[in-house]
Amino acid sequence: MKYLPLNPSIFIHNRSRFTKEMLPNSIAIFVSNDEWPSNGDAIHPFKQNSDLFWLSGVTQEDSMVILFPDCPDPKYREVLVLVRPNELKEKWDGKRLRAKEATTMSGIQTIVWLDSVDALLQGWIHLADTIYLDTNENDRKALHARSREYRFVDEMKAAYPLHNYQRAAKLMKQLRAIKTKEEIEVVQKAIDITEHTFRRLLRFIKPGVKEYEIEAEIFHDFFSQRATGPAYGSIIASGDNARTLHYVSNNGECKDGELILMDFGAEYGNYCADLTRTIPVNGKFGKRQKTVYNACLHLHNYAKSILKPGITIIEYTDKVGKEATQQFLKIGLIRKSDVKNEDIENRAYRKHLYHGISHHLGLDVHDLGTRTEPVKAGMLFTIEPGIYIEEEKMGVRIENNFWITKNGNTDLMKNIPITVEEIESLMKR
Repeated sequence: MKYLPLNPSIFIHNRSRFTKEMLPNSIAIFVSNDEWPSNGDAIHPFKQNSDLFWLSGVTQEDSMVILFPDCPDPKYREVLVLVRPNELKEKWDGKRLRAKEATTMSGIQTIVWLDSVDALLQGWIHLADTIYLDTNENDRKALHARSREYRFVDEMKAAYPLHNYQRAAKLMKQLRAIKTKEEIEVVQKAIDITEHTFRRLLRFIKPGVKEYEIEAEIFHDFFSQRATGPAYGSIIASGDNARTLHYVSNNGECKDGELILMDFGAEYGNYCADLTRTIPVNGKFGKRQKTVYNACLHLHNYAKSILKPGITIIEYTDKVGKEATQQFLKIGLIRKSDVKNEDIENRAYRKHLYHGISHHLGLDVHDLGTRTEPVKAGMLFTIEPGIYIEEEKMGVRIENNFWITKNGNTDLMKNIPITVEEIESLMKR
């Protein structure tokens, strides 16, 4: 890993939070992600299962976390399973964790090698009444591949059909949505790296630069600051490309007089930052560009003012939609007749703002959390309204990351330039 070691208290506390929610005499088993094949004998870069990382801080493949808080032998109440280091294999693939290193990283005292875990696991399961198994229950999940965690569920149910099975994911959705202060410190590091990179881009961008050259600057600056890399595929969308929400071709030329929408964020310690800024390629907003940008910034600030504990995302989105309607009337994007005749299921403002305003953020850029229950203190959200105008070939989006507190929210990106005046001043210099 490129990042500096994280505080193991993050993972010790996370395990404690999870085990407090478990039923009496139950065992929970978490497995690492697959190593996915690419082509030939190549594999895609390995990405750890977020739940397993949340419990242990371990990013190594072929790992398991086993939690059995009522185990008669205290030694086995927390177990980290790792692949046994093999010196010959390490000559090819690099060093693997030793037991002492894994304990320092995770705070788990008992390390068991993968090739010897089966016999131990059988004994523990025979003592337990309930087995918690993990699955990917992120609401935004779209991949239908039978991944390792689902195959492990099949194997366990075939081997132990009479046990009571529970969904670990149901607990994870509740627990991971609430970020601890220690987790936010890691997120803030990812944000600080992202801020440094954005300020670098303000000096770099000018007419004629290619979108992929900007993306290259992002990679360079992220890696030079110990980030693992981008938290997601960077969106570098100049001109009309900005109306495509997940534009990742990044192969266009940035032209004089255009705006460029940049949606990117660093990943540090497996935690994600998620920033969007829209800036003028030539360093100066045109009159109409400034009007649209300030309307978007108004929506951003309005959303910030109401995203507090107690509101649901559905209620919040509806309120921001009503404010967007007023802003779009003001800047001439819609007419009063459009609002009067709008379909309740497809509001008039949706022609120019056709995505959600916020999503949970954390170990995944679209992190675990509910959209139906009230917002709670400790949750981490993006706020990212946008305005997209087909006739003017323009797209504007502004996004910051907010930690919800008992009294409101904290803007973790408050130091990143956001106003027209700040952006123009820095680009001029």
